[in-house]
Amino acid sequence: MGDPAGEQAAPAPPPDDVAAGRGTTGLLDELGQLARAVRKLFGAQMHLLAAELGLARSAVSWLLLAGLAATVSGVGLGLTLLGLIGVSLAKWFGSWIWALLALALLQVLFLLGAILLFRRCMHWMSLPATRGEWHAMMREAWRRADREVEAGQAHEGEGEA
Repeated sequence: MGDPAGEQAAPAPPPDDVAAGRGTTGLLDELGQLARAVRKLFGAQMHLLAAELGLARSAVSWLLLAGLAATVSGVGLGLTLLGLIGVSLAKWFGSWIWALLALALLQVLFLLGAILLFRRCMHWMSLPATRGEWHAMMREAWRRADREVEAGQAHEGEGEA
């Protein structure tokens, strides 16, 4: 086998160097662990974000479907109620023609009311205070967008330098 006298033993490093080496290695190990933990945390956050976006995408589809179903049901209910009112008016007037004319008059009044409400809402939107707030909000959005564009260009300029 090997001759113990023939082999030279490596000199033992001084105790200060051993402690310093362990400290550096320990620090590097801890930094590596920290980096792995941060990577794992952000990986989990990205996985969670992807799952939430998938749910949101699915929810939008279901919301659109539910909105369509509610619209169809509302129209059906409205037609049913108009039919019931028409039958009731026909019995009351004793004539289908008078009943349908009364029903048409009710619908015209309802339509005029909806138009007047719409016009009133448009008037509120055009009041000077509302216009001023709208213009201030648009100016602020424009300034914020300009600042973001300038910051993005400055950041791109730093990356090129």
